Amino acid sequence: MSGLFEDDEKLPAPEPEGLGLFGDAPSAPPPVVQSTPYRVLARKYRPVTFADMIGQETMVRTLRNAFAVGRVAHAFMLTGVRGVGKTTTARIIARALNCIGPDDQGGPTVDACGVCHNCTAILADRHPDVVEMDAASNNGIDEIREIIDSVRFRPMQARTKVFILDEVHMLSRPAFNALLKTLEEPPPHVKFIFATTEIRKVPVTVLSRCQRFDLRRISAAELAAHFARIAGQEGVRVEPEALMLIARAADGSARDGLSLLDQAIAQTEPDQMIAATDVADMLGLSDRAAVFDLFEAAMAGRPADALAITDRAHERGADLGVMLADMLELIHTVTRLKTVPALRTSSDLPEAERIRGTAFAERISMANLGRAWQMLLKGIAEVEAAPDRRAAAEMVLIRLCYVAELPPPGDLVRRLTEQGVTTGSAPPPPSPSGGGVRAVANGAPARAIAAPEPVPAGPRLAGFRDVAALAADRREALLHGYLVHSVHLVRFAPPVIELRPQADAPRDLASRLAALLLDATGARWTIALSTAPGEPTLAEQGVAADGARRVVAAAHPLVLAIMVAFPGARIESVHDARSDAYGLIADAPTLGGDPEGPEFAPLDADYADGPSDHLED
Repeated sequence: MSGLFEDDEKLPAPEPEGLGLFGDAPSAPPPVVQSTPYRVLARKYRPVTFADMIGQETMVRTLRNAFAVGRVAHAFMLTGVRGVGKTTTARIIARALNCIGPDDQGGPTVDACGVCHNCTAILADRHPDVVEMDAASNNGIDEIREIIDSVRFRPMQARTKVFILDEVHMLSRPAFNALLKTLEEPPPHVKFIFATTEIRKVPVTVLSRCQRFDLRRISAAELAAHFARIAGQEGVRVEPEALMLIARAADGSARDGLSLLDQAIAQTEPDQMIAATDVADMLGLSDRAAVFDLFEAAMAGRPADALAITDRAHERGADLGVMLADMLELIHTVTRLKTVPALRTSSDLPEAERIRGTAFAERISMANLGRAWQMLLKGIAEVEAAPDRRAAAEMVLIRLCYVAELPPPGDLVRRLTEQGVTTGSAPPPPSPSGGGVRAVANGAPARAIAAPEPVPAGPRLAGFRDVAALAADRREALLHGYLVHSVHLVRFAPPVIELRPQADAPRDLASRLAALLLDATGARWTIALSTAPGEPTLAEQGVAADGARRVVAAAHPLVLAIMVAFPGARIESVHDARSDAYGLIADAPTLGGDPEGPEFAPLDADYADGPSDHLED
């Protein structure tokens, strides 16, 4: 019996015949499915030849010419932002150096065949003569010594041994130093290819030994067209505006953009088109139309409409901080459209930017655009630091709306001067400090009155201020400081100077000053010390003069009008072009000035924007 059962175990199982136990047809065994691991789009559509690369035409042309004439460098340095193709370019160069063609008889070529055993092995990352190392995790001198030791041996299979070091800026200083000699004089069968995102961290001694290629950011238009081709190959329908959103979010990186496209495909039903709203929700972006509407409401001074737009965006899950950043980008686009009118018909800009952006450019002044830019720059920083991002963003928008109703300081001054300014008070008396006034409205200085042209300097040593200035010119810093802050002039009658020094002045002050004057003029000067009170120090005189200028400026009609138009404004500083380094006006007999003091600029004077004009909300 046991033998019978043993033989039965060796027989194949009988095929089922007829109906099953419950009268149904016997079930067939499930088919064996050979599952293929999914490859993300960034890997599936990674360029394998130079013809597949986008946005790097200059580098591709240079390398083609180098391979054509046989002038291929021994070391390359590839730099650029993440995802532009640095490592991909390194692998393409490695295949180009080692391709032997389908007949195994070819030489180095920029158009690698992709079918020879060298090409296929390099494509599969398993070629023994193409060594790829991540310098971020292998950045010590021991790893570099291994490379240096292996450089001496000829390739095992390939024509050229290629070392690819990614993120080479992460190498330590000893590792860089150990590599220098080999990098300068490598054997003919060795090539080095370095890739980095931080080119400034690479020592100059290494850069000077490499042929450098800067891979540029890929434009949004090129990326959108590239993503559209890939979506077509994948059988996916995507709205053009959605592709543009992905391209903008990629920020010049093809790899980042393909990862975002992968995510957008995954979150959409197979038979549905990927809409721009879906991509905006995925990226946490606000709707582009909402950004235009928000910008229009803010620049028109409609806070209620602006907050209603942000409420709807917040309900959809949009980040209001990101929305402010989108507004900042829109201001930049509108400013470019205003300064470069040819962009209004350019195909590089989406239709919304061309149509609505052009309308904004024609309607909004450059001063208002600049003011909105500065306020948003500061506001975005506030949002990032605030505990409640939504509240901070709304406060920024409210400030922007209310400032939009105010004219720029320059327009206000022009309007006031054209209409004439009357304040009901007598004009301010002339002041010996006189000069140009700069008022600050909400943090924005406005040059209300143009300063007169500077008067040529008079003869040297015409007064005690000239003596102090001489010490500064001769780089006698300590002596100059004492002459300004610690000395009271009693009498100035060249070649005699009578002074009253303060307690903090050094005992040898008189002798040091006399030596300086002798060296500068060639004549002997007498420095007499006195106990008479004398004049205030030069520093004290400067402070008093500045206070007097502020009083006169505060009473000027134009400044008063600015204070009324901009509540909370303040006078930041008052400048007089005729004043010297001590803030004092030169004596009239010496410099030809008006002994009665200068006049302010007339009310009909042109407004001049100074380089320091800025706006703080």
